[in-house]
Amino acid sequence: MSKVIGIDLGTTNSCVAVMEGDSPTVITNSEGYRTTPSVVAFSKNKERLVGNVAKRQASVNADRTIFSVKRHMGTDYRKKIDGKNYTPQEISAYILMKLKSDAESFLGEEVTDAVITVPAYFNDAQRQATKDAGKIAGLNVLRIINEPTSAALAYGLDNGQPQKILVYDLGGGTFDVSVIEIGDSVIEVLATAGDNHLGGDDFDDRIVNYLVQQFKESDGINLAKDMSAMQRLREEAEKAKKELSTSLSANINLPFIAMGKNGPHHMETSITRQLFNELTLDLVDRTTTPVENALRDAGLSKGDIGMVLLVGGSTRIPAVADKVRQIMGKEPSRNLNPDECVALGAAVQGGKLGNQLIPGSAASELILMDVTPMSLSIETVGGIASRLIERNTTIPTRHSQVFTTAGNFQTSVDIKVFQGERKFTKDNKMLGNFKLNGIKRAMAGVPQIEVTFDIDANGIVNVSAKDLGTGREQSITITSSSNMTEEEIERAKWEASVYEKQDEQNAGYVQSRIEAENVLRRAEGELSRNKKEWPKEKKKDVKEKIVALRKLVAKNKPENMNAELSKLMDEARYSLENALK
Repeated sequence: MSKVIGIDLGTTNSCVAVMEGDSPTVITNSEGYRTTPSVVAFSKNKERLVGNVAKRQASVNADRTIFSVKRHMGTDYRKKIDGKNYTPQEISAYILMKLKSDAESFLGEEVTDAVITVPAYFNDAQRQATKDAGKIAGLNVLRIINEPTSAALAYGLDNGQPQKILVYDLGGGTFDVSVIEIGDSVIEVLATAGDNHLGGDDFDDRIVNYLVQQFKESDGINLAKDMSAMQRLREEAEKAKKELSTSLSANINLPFIAMGKNGPHHMETSITRQLFNELTLDLVDRTTTPVENALRDAGLSKGDIGMVLLVGGSTRIPAVADKVRQIMGKEPSRNLNPDECVALGAAVQGGKLGNQLIPGSAASELILMDVTPMSLSIETVGGIASRLIERNTTIPTRHSQVFTTAGNFQTSVDIKVFQGERKFTKDNKMLGNFKLNGIKRAMAGVPQIEVTFDIDANGIVNVSAKDLGTGREQSITITSSSNMTEEEIERAKWEASVYEKQDEQNAGYVQSRIEAENVLRRAEGELSRNKKEWPKEKKKDVKEKIVALRKLVAKNKPENMNAELSKLMDEARYSLENALK
């Protein structure tokens, strides 16, 4: 059996890991990085780009580049490009295919099975959409597990002593907090809470909005109307945010950001950490309530928590760490890499499910007990949400309840299933509905209909119904309108496999241009440093070859690269590299 990989399918970046012996190991991608940007792009000549190459060309191809698709999982969002509507599942599948391919290169064998993580606060539709994305990518998804739980699994490998921990997980697009008990090789989730629309993207947006407003006031131009300018702003905002984690100020320098009547306009300004904190204060404050809710649901006080584990790249923001100290009254732990620990935990779970762990090892002894993040209810008279399964119930779980008819001689009933904590169904998320037919004719209140709700280990809901009067039983799989049918999944899977080799080839062409740019930078640096030492002939030769390669790069945008251009660029690059020797 091939190795089972663990995948953290993130909003901003994704990561893949695998068990090697008794330890989980992060797999580097084909570009040599330990994480892969969750970005997909389509070039003008319909080539598909994923990861680093997609992110690099975003500013010159903004309308055909897709970021943060994870925020649309489980919705009916579609991105139309070249006449085709892409679902969030398909876009996510392209990212998963890239991770799968990198894992296969690393392991030297085909990969078919995976454990994929999701935010703890993902609902049923979002979990099912993630599973569908895995299927389209050609992966057999053995388990969907919650990100904070996965991080705790990675932490528990080396910290098995009995303790209660709080996992504070602030990623690129989502925020989760889980209260977890570790003891006797059992990792048990006691409670979870969160916000599916709070993350690093929102912090970036605050900087972008501020810069747009400042530029409007200083130059009288509204950059919000220019997609390419906005993409450049987002990239600069993300860089500034990261810089402000270690510095007290960050420079924003964007030449030729806009063209006005009097010629080009440039943006040159700086943002201090204090200003950034002011712009994002309410976002940081929004993390307080989920922490308090999770502690309350777990029946614990802040003093009962032995350690706070920070997960997700956004926890590097100093104001976030300060808020955690303020809320919990203790220093948070940075024992784990916040970008990688979720994938590492998923790899442990994958090794366990695939029976690939060394018997008697710490990883093989760990038992994971997770919970469902939201209550499950059905709609009863008056639009009331009648709960069958309470939030933070340990999963897998099963619960049955008997219902009856509201009208005389009813032969069918509509059952509507919801997820959420509000009293009325209109305020909760509808998972789906089904009709149970063939009920024996009788007066209202007589028929006995037993409805059973089943939440599996993936946190996905299944429903069955039985008419106790006739013994007729029916099983129903709830499908949200936003999820894909089996036929759609199979078609997307076929398309993905057909274009996979072509995509790899196209990515290689784009890589030629990237490598050419890298050599140009190195050559210009060496020329500058050695202009006094090098002989006149060498300087002249290097300059000519820099000019030749620079022209090729300038004339050919990433989306226009093909086999012929790639060959020309490689030849010019080799020529320059030889001149530098």
